[in-house]
Amino acid sequence: MKLVPVGVSARHIHLSPEHIEQLFGKGYELQIMKDLSQPGQFAAQETVAVVGPKGRFDKVRILGPARGRTQIEISRTDAFSLGVNPPVRESGHIDGTPGLKVIGPQGEVELEMGVIIAARHIHFHTSDAEKWGIQDKQKLHVRLTGERPLTFDDVIARVSDQYALDMHIDTDEGNAAGVKTGDTAEILDGE
Repeated sequence: MKLVPVGVSARHIHLSPEHIEQLFGKGYELQIMKDLSQPGQFAAQETVAVVGPKGRFDKVRILGPARGRTQIEISRTDAFSLGVNPPVRESGHIDGTPGLKVIGPQGEVELEMGVIIAARHIHFHTSDAEKWGIQDKQKLHVRLTGERPLTFDDVIARVSDQYALDMHIDTDEGNAAGVKTGDTAEILDGE
């Protein structure tokens, strides 16, 4: 069996250095609250508000470190509440996506783009991928065995020697299968 730990991601934001300064002040550095499953990634102590045409979420967690471009990852349910219609995309692919207003303690930013629903994916360390015969960008079939077992198709394999083995799904997907962070999923096969 090819078992993978599951990480259920709530709504969050990745900020560019420029936007960190606009929202928190010149020279501001994010403070680490806790490390995440991927090496070097962390949940910051800081949060921001995001505002869409229909709604607002306060206390949206910032994930660090800073990225080249600001990106907001939400679930489809969140999108309805905010009044936006983001595409399902791989992280970092934000061209042509809707934007939102982001409000911090020292300022605000009106994003022209950057809101996505993250495509479900599994991070593989190169050694895990080689052991199981999995290629970067391969689409996998994965069974989640929570209280409401469910098989997901088109789970994208992301392979790097910088990654740790972990499946990432959003709260809608986690709730649909009745799984939580720390549960396991089984890779059935790939395309």
